[in-house]
Amino acid sequence: MYENTFPHKRFKLTFEFLQKHISTSETILDLGVENPFSKLMVSRGFNVENTKGEDLDLDTSSIKNSKAKVVTAFEICEHLISPLTSLSAIKGNKLVASVPLKLWFSNAYQSKTDKWDRHYHEFEDWQFDWLLEKAGWKVLDRQKFTHPTKKIGFRPILRWFTPRYYLVYAEKI
Repeated sequence: MYENTFPHKRFKLTFEFLQKHISTSETILDLGVENPFSKLMVSRGFNVENTKGEDLDLDTSSIKNSKAKVVTAFEICEHLISPLTSLSAIKGNKLVASVPLKLWFSNAYQSKTDKWDRHYHEFEDWQFDWLLEKAGWKVLDRQKFTHPTKKIGFRPILRWFTPRYYLVYAEKI
């Protein structure tokens, strides 16, 4: 239905994974401010509310006060010093989350112009699974995918076959 209308491969794969596990009749709390992917979810029939830009390491009130049964956390946990705090505060019973995987050939991402756009963590899959388990979640499905670039060089070649993103579907234990 939406085959070639995604701006990025990552959006297409993430949306297909979300659709596999979550119904449009379920309300979603998306961690992070409104963004291109949360807008895409709304445009495709999902009922989405976002957190308001508060520091989720220090203020989890919007997570605790949400009535949503589903929480999405797409590329947000790596920006938190302690994602355990936010993941543990979730009242809903379903979680769909993605994180960038640690790449042996590249340092953690750090924007040179935006002091908030930095990664405190880039995970290995087992580390993210363990974090979720400690926060009271059981991972029921997972998917890894690559993120190739159109640049020339050794690292861009490695990005064609080295998984960069890790998606999970988990339920509260």
